[in-house]
Amino acid sequence: MLRNREFRQFAVIFFLIAAASVTLGFANNMAAGILALFSSFAFGTAFFVFTKARYKSLMQISEQIDLVLHNADHLFIAESEEGELSILQSEITKMMLRIREQNDALKKEKEHLADSLADVAHQLRTPLTSITLVLSLIENTSDEKERKNLIRETEELLVRMDWLLTSLLKLSRLDAGIVVFQKEQVNINSLITAALQPLQIPMELHNISLQADVPPGITIDGDFNWLSEALQNIFKNCMESAGDNGKIDIHCEDNPIFMEITIHDSGAGFKKEDLPNLFNRFYRGQNSSTAGYGIGLALCRTIITRQGGSITARNHPRGGAMFVIRFPK
Repeated sequence: MLRNREFRQFAVIFFLIAAASVTLGFANNMAAGILALFSSFAFGTAFFVFTKARYKSLMQISEQIDLVLHNADHLFIAESEEGELSILQSEITKMMLRIREQNDALKKEKEHLADSLADVAHQLRTPLTSITLVLSLIENTSDEKERKNLIRETEELLVRMDWLLTSLLKLSRLDAGIVVFQKEQVNINSLITAALQPLQIPMELHNISLQADVPPGITIDGDFNWLSEALQNIFKNCMESAGDNGKIDIHCEDNPIFMEITIHDSGAGFKKEDLPNLFNRFYRGQNSSTAGYGIGLALCRTIITRQGGSITARNHPRGGAMFVIRFPK
């Protein structure tokens, strides 16, 4: 306590006042002097004991704050009686708990970032290794036809890498909150047409038929370009699942509660153990031969949920995979 300048100043002032009171008391009569002496002593003792208790509580709070600053796991501040000190303890406790929660969140984000970087490095290493092997084959191949096939394979691998990096960039922008979604009326027919347009040629090459049941005039509020990106990833997933001579059905339902888009393919559907993780980043399913990176569906879910919608995936009763997208009214 004596380290506190204010306490020392108060002690000096109190001593001077007490000395003056006792002196004046004895100047009048013995009884007044004795009363002033005992009163000063009693008040000084009470103040010292009370102040010492307050400083002890403040010291405990200070020690706990120091422990938190040094990442200690233990946090305990004894409760005080009602008063300013109790309010101070309560506020400091809430502040320290908030700091602890933020520290835990930062640790988790750091671990997630490290895992994501490891996944990205792994995903890029696979096509880079393939490109290196193909280039060595091109160098040692004299057959012109074979060289052209190898060059075409290299171009496909580079396109896949470009798609992966572009998708990762979009995901990072969404995570950082940089993207501002536009709020506009989006016509569902126009949205589906725009999403399918880049896939028309691959669908024709694989003889995949498309059947759409979308009533005219249905609209939702959202960002046309980003929603088109999300649907395109779903259609691409369905196209790869359906395979040659497959089929994709699109059905749209509009009611007073929500607008729903159902996309169903004629493929093999999902494995039961894959369903809970389909929209997780870099999850590629139990089938190790899958050519995807596990990015498309994660990007799709992020785009849709950030605009107030929801997306689920399950197996269709008649076989094949089914995606259901809902936007509440």
